[in-house]
Amino acid sequence: MAEEAAAVEVQRPVSALGPRVRAGLRRPDAWWQLMRFGCVGASGYVVNLAVYAVALTFADYRVAATIAFLVAVTNNFIWHRRWTFRADHRRRRHQAPRFLIVSVIAFAVGLGLLTVLVELLGVGELPAQAIAIVAVTPLSFVAKKLWTFGR
Repeated sequence: MAEEAAAVEVQRPVSALGPRVRAGLRRPDAWWQLMRFGCVGASGYVVNLAVYAVALTFADYRVAATIAFLVAVTNNFIWHRRWTFRADHRRRRHQAPRFLIVSVIAFAVGLGLLTVLVELLGVGELPAQAIAIVAVTPLSFVAKKLWTFGR
C-alpha cells in the first residue's frame, strides 16, 4: 500500500509556475497591477471597438478587426509600459517584440473566435468583437505579466 502511494506521488508532474502564481496572488501590489491592467485594457477595448465600428463602414469585419487591433495594440503598449508594469526604459527593445508577439497570438485567437461567432453562431459583428476581446484578455494578461514585462 505504501509503495502504491509512493508510485503515485512520483508520477505527479512538478510545476515551478504553481508556487509563483500562488505567491503572486498573496501580494497586494499584484492586485493593483491587475487593476491597472484592467483600466488600460478598458481604454484599449473602447479604442478597439470604436475603430472597429468605423472600419466596418468600409471593410469586411475581419479587415476591420485587424485595423482596430493595430490601433489598440499601440495604445495598450504605451500605457502598459508606462503605467501598468512601469517598465524599465532600457528594456524597450526586448519588450516591444514580446508585447507584439503576445498581442498577435491573442489577436489570432480572438479573430478565430470572432469568425466562429459571426459565421457559425450568427452573432452580430460588433457584439462578437466585444465578446472575442473579453475572452482573450486573461491569456494576454498572464503572458504580458510573466514574459513581456517580467523581471
